[in-house]
Amino acid sequence: MSQHNKLDVDIGQRHIVIQRRYDALGAVNDALIAIWFLIGSVFFLKESLTTDGTWLFIVGSAQLLIKPLIKLIGLIHVGRVYKSYAKNADG
Repeated sequence: MSQHNKLDVDIGQRHIVIQRRYDALGAVNDALIAIWFLIGSVFFLKESLTTDGTWLFIVGSAQLLIKPLIKLIGLIHVGRVYKSYAKNADG
């Protein structure tokens, strides 16, 4: 196996590990969003809890902004690992 092919396999395995971690983080984020919106919806059924429900909707909406950030950070992380492997293979 050539040096270049070995690099491809190594970064592929590392990529899978990194991607799975960010996928898990994204799944936890999605679950929390669902919980905030579900509880907020239930709170809207009782007038005295409407303000609290509104805040849960705001928290859930703000957390929706985190979804693309998790994806972007994961892509940047994989890119940096790839560059590191490529640099070490060249040098």
